[in-house]
Amino acid sequence: MEKWSALIASGLVDATWLYAAAGLALLGLLLVLASVVALLRLRPFRFLSRLLAGVVALLIGALAALVAIGTAGYRALTQETIAATVRVEPMAPQRFRAVVRLPDGREASHDLAGDEFYIDAHILKWKPAANLVGLHTAYELDRIAGRYHSVKDEQASPRTVIALGADKPFDFFNLRRRYVVLAPLVDAQYGSASFVPVTRPTELEVRVSTTGLLIREQMR
Repeated sequence: MEKWSALIASGLVDATWLYAAAGLALLGLLLVLASVVALLRLRPFRFLSRLLAGVVALLIGALAALVAIGTAGYRALTQETIAATVRVEPMAPQRFRAVVRLPDGREASHDLAGDEFYIDAHILKWKPAANLVGLHTAYELDRIAGRYHSVKDEQASPRTVIALGADKPFDFFNLRRRYVVLAPLVDAQYGSASFVPVTRPTELEVRVSTTGLLIREQMR
């Protein structure tokens, strides 16, 4: 509960969808109860109409909850923006340290193996039908890793991969890939990745736009 409260406070969970889900769920339950009362009073038309309305409200509420939970950790994207700042520092041959700072203030240091710093993200591109209710292109940084120059080293040398995504029961990105029925709402057919060599201590900016990720050296 504390984790979800923090996500809502930081804007990484849209509270509007959670409130809508709760309100629709309550309305649906009341309508279902009202349909039971109508059935007991032998009023079949009222029973069917209230039951149908209750089921529809519950289904829409479930969809709102699905969107809220499945997009936790995603950030709205309308233009190129800084998704993270990273300080990389070589520690030994094919070993370096990466200090990652996210926009919500989280910071973590990771020791990675490889010649290059690698980062990728999931990007959700909502369709016009979803735009009408306030959903727009959004992204979530998924993982960082060390990357080797040569394929041979990639196959034989140690791999280091660190997850960056928010911890949630399911991810709408993966859900969309699994269920084609969501195609009219959102496109999740691609992710985006970028990498840069680590040869000296450097401050990097990881930027994201509607076309994907890019890494730039931070300007002094």
